[in-house]
Amino acid sequence: MSRRLLLDASKLDITINRLCYQLLENHDGFNDAALVGLQPRGVFVARRIHERLSAILHRNDLVLGELDVTFYRDDFRRREIITPSATNMDFTVEGRKVILVDDVLYTGRTIRAGMDALLDFGRPATVELLSLVERRYSRQLPIKPDYVGITVDTITADKVKVHWKETEGEDGIWLMAATANDSTTETAA
Repeated sequence: MSRRLLLDASKLDITINRLCYQLLENHDGFNDAALVGLQPRGVFVARRIHERLSAILHRNDLVLGELDVTFYRDDFRRREIITPSATNMDFTVEGRKVILVDDVLYTGRTIRAGMDALLDFGRPATVELLSLVERRYSRQLPIKPDYVGITVDTITADKVKVHWKETEGEDGIWLMAATANDSTTETAA
């Protein structure tokens, strides 16, 4: 697989900032809205956006939840090892404008599972999707994000990796593209 940098730390920060302002345009002060990060990797995006929105609005009461969708996925029984993550939802979504947040939108199955899991916490007024990376040409379900950081054209064999300084020691988004001989050599662009 070859490795190509799509967004470095600086551009990722600019992208997060842009997404925050797009959210503010549609959610007037964020009074009835809630961010819900999908475990495991969407929570990092949601936390960054929550932190940035709190600073922009000078508020510390913005609603943030973290939702595990492991047992709502239609393929969870096919996996060898099932490792659920924590769900941290200390609020009801009843009547709220919910923004589901994930790092990479690929087939749409995680988002469908997230919508199912979300209903255990009430009936939201609306549900929107924020995806840091939208992989096109691989959707299995008719799901489209309302807010997109970047869009990447990929084939099924490619992988998109979002790195966070909290877990990988650096911020960035990488495309791991399949090569003809699928060697293990990595090159950085």
